[in-house]
Amino acid sequence: MALRSHGTAAFFLLLLCSTMIPAAAQTAKKASVGGKEFDAAAAAQARRFLEEGRATFRFDTFGSEDFWGGKLKLHEAIAGEKLGGRGPGLSPKKALELGLKVDLNAIPKDVAAALNKGKVDLDDPASTLVLLKANAVVGVTGFFGDDGKTLTSVGIQCAVCHSTVDDAYAPGIGRRLDGWPNRDLNIGAIVGLAPDLTAFTEMLQISEADVKKALAAWGPGKFDAELNLDGKAFRPDGKTAATLNPPAFGLAGVNNHTWTGAWGTVSYWNAYVGNLEMHGKGVFYDPRLDDAEKYPVAARTKQGHKQDKEDRITGKLPALHFYQLSLPTPQPPDGTFDSAAAEKGKALFNDNAKCATCHVPPLFTEPGWNLHTADEIGIDDFQAKRSPDDRYRTASLRALWNMEKVHKGGFYHDGRFATLEDVVEHYNDHLKLDLSAQEKDDLIEYLKSI
Repeated sequence: MALRSHGTAAFFLLLLCSTMIPAAAQTAKKASVGGKEFDAAAAAQARRFLEEGRATFRFDTFGSEDFWGGKLKLHEAIAGEKLGGRGPGLSPKKALELGLKVDLNAIPKDVAAALNKGKVDLDDPASTLVLLKANAVVGVTGFFGDDGKTLTSVGIQCAVCHSTVDDAYAPGIGRRLDGWPNRDLNIGAIVGLAPDLTAFTEMLQISEADVKKALAAWGPGKFDAELNLDGKAFRPDGKTAATLNPPAFGLAGVNNHTWTGAWGTVSYWNAYVGNLEMHGKGVFYDPRLDDAEKYPVAARTKQGHKQDKEDRITGKLPALHFYQLSLPTPQPPDGTFDSAAAEKGKALFNDNAKCATCHVPPLFTEPGWNLHTADEIGIDDFQAKRSPDDRYRTASLRALWNMEKVHKGGFYHDGRFATLEDVVEHYNDHLKLDLSAQEKDDLIEYLKSI
């Protein structure tokens, strides 16, 4: 009896296996869930995300024109009273002085020809409107009326802060460099041009004069992404609370990437900025902003619970994230650093100088929760205390050779260290490394090679 039962069980097991194998294979074929079909689908999605993400990064305003134009009426200050706006208007010359960039490849051929002949009046706001209509101002979109001439609104894109140009034609006019921080852009001065700052006075509950004072203090290359949360426009020492625009390239594999990284990953920050800084239309959720003691402005205005009827941001986040992670770190050109000294510096970096303890190659930040207290890195904790985790991020070392554009304005979140020499000297003192002058020089040459 036992033998019979065993034989019956074996028979059914054999039958089950023989029927399931072809059935599984047939199911996989119909659903295309594996093999070459799956690989092809992944490759197709990567190509689509790259293209869609680039378009979003460069050209999508997320509906922010309803804020910058509709509420602040910034377009009126750009056009000037002669073109239906207010005041003197914003000429191309003034726009370039404020750090706005022009995409050389987007300039219409006839305008480019006139520019080459010196026939474009760079002191005339009308010329700015021509560039806006051609979508040639990096990170800014102009909206025009039915006549095609009257500027009716203006919106902004990710690229306004996180792209620059290679100055191929002239300073501020060239080919796009996505992911490179615009350290020339005087965001505060540009926003300060707006005829109506009521949106800021009501949110922050301060006077227009105080709003303008805070904006004017930012200076080139800086922006305060937490003023709308805690209302702290200035540090205890009287300096602006704004921080430098960080590079947006070389982020693949990096977890926390903002200066005070505990806010979240790249995808979090895209949602945060798109909704709360660019003032686009979308949905944003972060209950940490309900902390009325730490974030009084955000808690009062319920910024952690944004639910717009129209969502023009959420659906763009996957491709935008993908595109940003695709941006490689620019490599140092020949002659940028001393190769022999850099080899010696590399050995110091990985050993006696203790750099690699936190800046782990090849990410050059910690894999995982890459955050440290102010005491650990030897600086004040003002900016760290504005973040949920009260910590600073270990900055990923990227393009340190490029002081002209990428690191113009200095190092660390607020540019407190003007040069790499200053950074090395700080850690030599703080960590008591006792590096010789030659070792410091070698270490700097290696840093420039990263």
